Amino acid sequence: MALPRKTLRDAASLLDAGLITAAALPALSALQSRYAIALTPEVQARITAPDDPVGRQYIPHADEALSQPHELADPTADAPFTPIKGVVHRYPDRALLKPLLACPVYCRFCFRREHVGPDGGLLNEAELEAALGWFAAHPEVGEVILTGGDPLMLSPRRLGHILGRLAGLPHIHTLRIHSRVPVAEPSRITPELLAALRLETPLYLCVHANHAQEFGPDAGPALRALHGAGVVLLGQSVLLAGVNDSLAALEGLLRTMLAHRIKPYYLHALDPAPGTARFAVPDAQALELLRSLRGRVSGLAWPVFVRETPGGAGKRPLGPTW
Repeated sequence: MALPRKTLRDAASLLDAGLITAAALPALSALQSRYAIALTPEVQARITAPDDPVGRQYIPHADEALSQPHELADPTADAPFTPIKGVVHRYPDRALLKPLLACPVYCRFCFRREHVGPDGGLLNEAELEAALGWFAAHPEVGEVILTGGDPLMLSPRRLGHILGRLAGLPHIHTLRIHSRVPVAEPSRITPELLAALRLETPLYLCVHANHAQEFGPDAGPALRALHGAGVVLLGQSVLLAGVNDSLAALEGLLRTMLAHRIKPYYLHALDPAPGTARFAVPDAQALELLRSLRGRVSGLAWPVFVRETPGGAGKRPLGPTW
């Protein structure tokens, strides 16, 4: 089946595609000025109904305008740990580099939803040079984690330049990229991009996905190509109500990741970003779900269930324990 021709970027386009109703259009048109919308052709092709496990992740909902008292614009507290634009240094031995804030798709539960979008966040040449200089001046940092936004939205030339500069620092022993591109826009995994990712320094790619239904026919070849380029694939997911909060859905996700050479790494509890309450799974339900999963999948498929501690204190394992 042919893919839809273009990425949907506003509420009117969602209406034309039959993904929202006319009654929802006014509220979602107002919402789009605050929270970006993007559904790639590949994502559109994976949606069978607007509230299915894929549609629920990407199609905006009027409830996003409703913030709860406990929700935070910066739930992981990046700002206090930002020594220079584009860098977050929370842990002694590793730091984030955010070269841009654009993504191929915009998740409705994103913890950086107040900041990401198609028009902002790309570091200019001077800002990028300053960020790379910061890493050169901090030999205690051995691992650099490229995030954003989605670093695989950069041109292969620019990404290759960044990776090459970092890999050339003698104290950098590990590079990591977090991305939805291999699943949400696998057409970006081109020979030019693969060439940029071939490094002597170990490179890990955390593939963000939350349901087996997200893996379309083009995701498999893209992931195989990444593996063939020497990239180690890890999986990062968020436990989301109505998406993967059932035994069948979570087991299916983890098995699908393994089938694509992705080692499940982290399963996150929802970060309390504004307007995301409809995705929250109570801790008791989450722990019971994971207890039920134990023994059904191998240790290779088992992620660490964590929550980001508000205030920037880092990830805290949640269990379950026996």
